Amino acid sequence: MIDNTGLRVDGRRPEELRAIRFQNHIAPYAAGSTLIEWGNTRVICGVTIEESVPKWMQSQKVSGGWITAEYSMLPYSTLDRKQRDIARMKLDGRSQEIQRLIGRSLRTVLDLEKLGPRTVWVDCDVLQADGGTRTAAITGAAVALSLAIQKLMKANKLKTNPMVGRVAAVSMGIVKGRAVLDLNYVEDKDAAVDMNLVMNGSGEFVELQSAGEETTFTEEQLAALISLGKTGVRQLLDLQEAAMAVG
Repeated sequence: MIDNTGLRVDGRRPEELRAIRFQNHIAPYAAGSTLIEWGNTRVICGVTIEESVPKWMQSQKVSGGWITAEYSMLPYSTLDRKQRDIARMKLDGRSQEIQRLIGRSLRTVLDLEKLGPRTVWVDCDVLQADGGTRTAAITGAAVALSLAIQKLMKANKLKTNPMVGRVAAVSMGIVKGRAVLDLNYVEDKDAAVDMNLVMNGSGEFVELQSAGEETTFTEEQLAALISLGKTGVRQLLDLQEAAMAVG
């Protein structure tokens, strides 16, 4: 989906992110929340905190706290209505994979010992999907988590800040033979190679997901995708910092 000028169908350059905006405190009853608008993808990320830990931690006498995530796409988030998981009485495999990824990503930047015996619930609900919902959920959830921790600190419920860094995620892919950053739905649907990258603020990899869609890809293409992803994550970390500074 790149025209003869080198631009993509939405006018972006191959290395360009879509416009991204955070609207904090979107859910007043949450400890921390933000609406991340990433192009036409919109995800509400909310954090609630329980002053207890899961039973498995109690029974195994595991110290510290825990953080877990839930992810869902609302029925009207796609062109064709998406049935709610509760209507099927079963969480679909994709949602389960994504919420586990969100949880893993956030655990890399939260010191669970410093958190204390608490459970942090992170809920990511997709209002509108146009590609990159999992990367938007991770990036937005990191902001919501930071806001929630700030609230605990201000309430003197924490002696030291358990946040040990920042984390963000972005998608990349090979579209029409060219490496591009931050795929929208049309690009993602037609991509020959699809990749998601999660990194922390120290430039370390948290997770890398990649697959050829009925094709293979070279080491050179892999390197080009990772380079694009690293550039995108650095921009996202700056955007997160600006959003958290606003509070």
